Amino acid sequence: MVLAAGLALTVGGCGGSGKSDDSKRSSTPRPGSSKPTQTNTPVPEPTETLAEVKGEKDIVVAITEATRDSGGFVTVKGTLTNGGTQSFSATRWVGQETEVQKSGSSVAGAVLVDLKGKKRYYVLRDTEGRCLCTTGLNLIRPRETRPIFAQFPAPPAGVTEVDFELPTMPPAKITISG
Repeated sequence: MVLAAGLALTVGGCGGSGKSDDSKRSSTPRPGSSKPTQTNTPVPEPTETLAEVKGEKDIVVAITEATRDSGGFVTVKGTLTNGGTQSFSATRWVGQETEVQKSGSSVAGAVLVDLKGKKRYYVLRDTEGRCLCTTGLNLIRPRETRPIFAQFPAPPAGVTEVDFELPTMPPAKITISG
């Protein structure tokens, strides 16, 4: 317990806002000049999809990245798309544990499952019990897409194949890189 709390505190202190680094800039030459200038156009993120699952009410979760970080955790990133006709809130994805209820509409109930090692890895939490994951998943309009992420304790180094599971959604088999 103490080790998990320490890891969550360390990760929480280093995690920043959970947003991707959009400070990357591309260089384009000015007309009549050979020098490149800086623009505010972000470099596009990779669009490879590791897995995609469709749940009730045409909600689609696409996992685009699962990276093992040097700090001993795995970060899973992707998108949530509301393909339905009504607004969606991820209230049922927060999970059953009392402690993560503080995270509100989120992916706090996500788990990574190592089927061979027969272990489940739950979303990391900060010292106040809030998940290290996307929160505020309220009133997602039809056809709207939002980025999502969640951080988990890393399985042993030899484990690269896991299932990503969210409450109410089918499991998605993903490969951890890094």
